[in-house]
Amino acid sequence: MMHGIKIFNAACKGCVHCIKSCPTEAIRVIDGLVHILPDLCIDCGECLRTCRKKALGLDEDDWRELLSQQVPVLADPSFFAQFAAWSPDGAPEALEMAGIKTLDSRRAFDLAALAVARCLDEAPREELPLISTYCPAVLRLIRIRFPELLSRTVPAESPLEVAAELWARESGGCPPVLLAPCPAKITMVREPLGRDRSAIGAAVSVRRVVRDLLSSGIKNHSPRAELSSRRDLLWALRGGEAEHVRRFARRPVRAIAVSGLRNTLDVLRDLELGRLQGVDYVECRFCDLGCIGGVANAESRFLAEIRVKTTEVSWDLSEEDREELEHLHASGIWRLRKDIKPQNRLPLGGDFSEAMDQLARFREVLGQLPLIDCGACGRPSCQAMAEDIVRGNAEVTDCVFKLRERIAALAGEIEGLSRNVPHTLRTREKES
Repeated sequence: MMHGIKIFNAACKGCVHCIKSCPTEAIRVIDGLVHILPDLCIDCGECLRTCRKKALGLDEDDWRELLSQQVPVLADPSFFAQFAAWSPDGAPEALEMAGIKTLDSRRAFDLAALAVARCLDEAPREELPLISTYCPAVLRLIRIRFPELLSRTVPAESPLEVAAELWARESGGCPPVLLAPCPAKITMVREPLGRDRSAIGAAVSVRRVVRDLLSSGIKNHSPRAELSSRRDLLWALRGGEAEHVRRFARRPVRAIAVSGLRNTLDVLRDLELGRLQGVDYVECRFCDLGCIGGVANAESRFLAEIRVKTTEVSWDLSEEDREELEHLHASGIWRLRKDIKPQNRLPLGGDFSEAMDQLARFREVLGQLPLIDCGACGRPSCQAMAEDIVRGNAEVTDCVFKLRERIAALAGEIEGLSRNVPHTLRTREKES
């Protein structure tokens, strides 16, 4: 599996800060180097935030090479809030001045909001609340830790995918490059969920492109006061998607919008336990404040939030625009191509019988461990340690507490042996 995070082994000091931050226990530190289990990684970027040695980084495509090929750009909404002196409309203007074509994704975001609103209108009350699928990291988290909630996810594509699909159908041009605010959206391009292949061709970080534009000395001519009236910009903020959906719904929508790792886990647990009665829609963003908090952005998320909130948004659609959206909705271009399946944790055995035997051994090994999840063994928890032992990827003595017990036992045995004398001298020793 191709991910949006890469490891720089030369910089890794084996400090184990990263393993404690991972919400799916996908990281190990073995022989002083960090390892990522690809089947468990959701590319949320939490490990990048906690790594103080810069041993983890973004695995993005080569921006310079893509520039030389004159590939069009599809920018995540968070990109337009990255420039202090420019309006949101100034960012695409700066790209055009640099000779880069920017795709307009506003129609795709309107279509996504309309599609979600129709799903809410048509869903029976007992099937609510539905869950947003916009954040790829949240969707992958649900697959691993909350698989029973997959039936509540909206069967809608990311509007970024829809924008690329519309571009391909209408222009026949080459797949665009996504300007991604986080590693999860880089992975969305390489290993998409709900479809076999992404309509987007490559992905680079927002930070990389922003710094390239600023260093080129391009001057923007759009006055800061001329704010954009683009609704898609709100999707960069927590609650922006829900607000957009409300504008297309036929009845009032009660939505919960949260951001950040802890809040996301809390609301998904509450939903799993049936504590969100009366709620219609749940919008979760893994990054703090929304996509503007992505680890691949260039600007402070707090300044970006002010910039988005002070942007004037018009909710007026012409009759022609509404007819086009209805036509696109009827075409089904917004719908996921296939169902999203749960991602099980790594199996303990190859078949059912072997798995049951290994499960019994896992419980036995886990019972021997201290269960304090200290991380000194290079695993995020004692449970992960027990799983690695059963799979043959670790030894019990990798646990420092079990190692101390073993050393103490060996020391006691050595001390006992040191008191023994040769058999031929035992009688002489007694006589003396």
